[in-house]
Amino acid sequence: MSSDNIFSLTGKVIVVTGGTGVLGASFVKALALAGAKVAILGRNADVANQRAKEINDNGGDALAVVADVLNEESLIEAKEQILVKYKKIDGLVNGAGGNMPGAVVDPSASVFDLDMDSLNKVMNLNLFGTILPTQVFGQEIAKNGSGSIVNISSMASQRAITKVLGYSLAKSAIDGYTKWFSTELANRYGDKIRMNAIAPGFFLTEQNRDLLTNPDGTFKERGNLVIKQTPFKRFGTADELEGALVWLLSDASKFVTGSIINVDGGFSTFSGV
Repeated sequence: MSSDNIFSLTGKVIVVTGGTGVLGASFVKALALAGAKVAILGRNADVANQRAKEINDNGGDALAVVADVLNEESLIEAKEQILVKYKKIDGLVNGAGGNMPGAVVDPSASVFDLDMDSLNKVMNLNLFGTILPTQVFGQEIAKNGSGSIVNISSMASQRAITKVLGYSLAKSAIDGYTKWFSTELANRYGDKIRMNAIAPGFFLTEQNRDLLTNPDGTFKERGNLVIKQTPFKRFGTADELEGALVWLLSDASKFVTGSIINVDGGFSTFSGV
């Protein structure tokens, strides 16, 4: 991309947490193609190194960094590694997150006997696994004087979706955090540092596959209900988040902050009737 393309990320250093995950694979490739230098953060060193190598072998610039988004010390060490190589940080994608079985409430279970430990873990991973990296890497963005932070929300924060209580609570908190923190950034840095969120619709990942599909790939009842509620009548694919992500990190969205961008095939707008 040429430097006069407002969607270009050429010269920008972007940190992606959860860079070793399913959606993270799509994120880091898209950012590299848009010209960014990408720091791929995750707990799986082999996957991080493999993805960085693939980008570097194809003419891009990526760095694999092992870090835990819930461990401030490891995030600070990751930041130092990134600064040694790239000298600055321009953007952050808070892609780390997910769900766990204990925070899923089966219809046959009592709603007055919830697994508080699992709910707490899911809340920590999604909410504080977003806040902590923002604290650490956001400081460098502030020193740099400009940049963009993108969080990952969910349809579960906008509609009541059965079973996924922990995830719903956590992603609702992400929406509130995005709005609050973006406002405080604007109060302190004007239009120089922005924060927004992407709210994906239903994308098949390893984390939700068992909830939505059978081993042979056919839809379970829940999968069919999702398709029925989605006007596009299909699940999303990871690459369909790439346009919104690149846009929010680029100068093309420089008057956008505090927004939750739905990428959902119409799920959030359809009444079901």
